[in-house]
Amino acid sequence: MTDETAALASFTQPDGVALCNDDALFHIQANGDWLYLDSPLPAKFAALFSSILHCIGGEYFLMTPVEKVRVSVEAYPLLLVDYQANSVAANNVNDSMKLIFTNSIGKQHSVVDRADIIVTDDGIYVPLVRGLVGQLNRACYYRYINEYLSFD
Repeated sequence: MTDETAALASFTQPDGVALCNDDALFHIQANGDWLYLDSPLPAKFAALFSSILHCIGGEYFLMTPVEKVRVSVEAYPLLLVDYQANSVAANNVNDSMKLIFTNSIGKQHSVVDRADIIVTDDGIYVPLVRGLVGQLNRACYYRYINEYLSFD
C-alpha cells in the first residue's frame, strides 16, 4: 500500500470506503482515452480523475474519503507520451538518472529513478504513485531505447 493510499485510509470509515457500484463506471482505453458510461470524457476531467486513481490488489478505483468507484482498464491506466531528464539530478554525478514523465492527458508525473523503469520485449513500463504503472507510447518507447539502452 502506498503512502497516499494509506493516508486516504486514515480519513475513511473504519470499514473502508464503500464501493458505489459493482460495475465499472469509468473505462480507460489502451490509447489513454477515458470513458464514463461509454461516453468520451474530456481531457480536463480525465486529468482530474487521474489524480485520485489507485491500483489496489490489481484492481483500479477512483477513491475519495467517502466513496470508491471501480475503473476498468484496457491495458495500462496511464499512457506516457514524453519525458525529460530532471536537471537537478543530472548535475549530481552520484545520483542515478531521474526522469519526469508526461501522460496522454497532459499531467506530469514526479521524478522517477531510471533504475526503476521496467524494460521488456512487450514494452517499457514505469512505476508511478498509488500503485499505478504507466506504459510508454510508441514514439516515447523508441526515444527511450535510442537514448538509454545499448545493444553493443
